[in-house]
Amino acid sequence: MHARLNQAQPYALALFRIVVGLLFACHGAASLFGVLGGAMGGGSIPAGSWPGWYAAVIQLVGGSLVVLGLGTRVAALVSSGSMAYAYFKVHQPEALFPLQNGGEPSAVFCWAFLLLVFTGPGAPALDRLFGRGGAERAEDRAREQAPAVTV
Repeated sequence: MHARLNQAQPYALALFRIVVGLLFACHGAASLFGVLGGAMGGGSIPAGSWPGWYAAVIQLVGGSLVVLGLGTRVAALVSSGSMAYAYFKVHQPEALFPLQNGGEPSAVFCWAFLLLVFTGPGAPALDRLFGRGGAERAEDRAREQAPAVTV
């Protein structure tokens, strides 16, 4: 069973990447264009307003890049950092825990994107087609085929 799960891991990781990126991009689109319910219950954020408009641009662009698997690690790092900033600057001053201060989405996105920084995009991703050297691909294949260590 472990062998089958290990074989499916790159595809499960890609599915995780796509879902998280899509949800993140939807937040950005809602804030920038007023779609999907708009920003904070309706409308859009005024262009250039700090930090909301810049955060929304990062959400839309970063989320879209993560969905495509293009520049995944860099896009995920910037997205994770923006959510860490959102949490500590906007939510944490209200209360200590995310459940109390409404910062759960920021905290979850921050950690999800940080995970993608370290794991990479998974199997189907544009990163695998562009800009990656053959040595890195061979290293990824070797890692995917290696037996899992069980404890």
